[in-house]
Amino acid sequence: MITPETTITAQNPDPPGLGIPRRALFLIFTLSGISALLYQLIWQRALLTIFGSNIESVTVVVSAFMLGLGIGSITGGAVSKRHGVPLLLIFAIVEISIGIYGAVSLHLFHWAGNFTTDSGTFQTGLLTLMLILIPTLLMGSTLPLLVAHCVNVSRNVGHSVSMLYFVNTLGAGIGALLAAFIFLGMLGLSGSLYLAVSLNLFAGIMILHFRRKGAHDPV
Repeated sequence: MITPETTITAQNPDPPGLGIPRRALFLIFTLSGISALLYQLIWQRALLTIFGSNIESVTVVVSAFMLGLGIGSITGGAVSKRHGVPLLLIFAIVEISIGIYGAVSLHLFHWAGNFTTDSGTFQTGLLTLMLILIPTLLMGSTLPLLVAHCVNVSRNVGHSVSMLYFVNTLGAGIGALLAAFIFLGMLGLSGSLYLAVSLNLFAGIMILHFRRKGAHDPV
């Protein structure tokens, strides 16, 4: 049961042990949401070279994202329940790993297209599903990791979940708007991809920076 004493008050927005200012943490997770939407749109367009402009590419990308985010959320939740786990460190590693995968993703899709030239739709779709499932598993794990970290500090489950979900969804919305009207048109697929990669790497490096300054995960 959440009591008034367990919440973060306005006079103490960043209590000892948080490891990173809340506003910085929310900004980082907003950038993570932007990058996730960029990846989805970029990979959607890239897959048109494999499937052609049809419903199969849309189905594969959406299915992979939903499945990966769901399984990743369950996995991240299970990890976050382990006592003594460095949640912020794991989050940073996950963000950096997403960025690394994103940097090589178009090359992987190109390879998949060549590899499945003579394959049927099912085989091609299955391979592509697996290629997208890997990074989306990582993406799905980020929310429960950060929620667990914030709850360990504030003891306020409702506030932690609602704020982190809000800023990540906000980032996704911003990413969708910017990608549609600015990024894809000005930067193209490759340029937009490396922008998303940069956001992931920035998020991970900033978390590591705050931890290095003496911030450790409360347990």
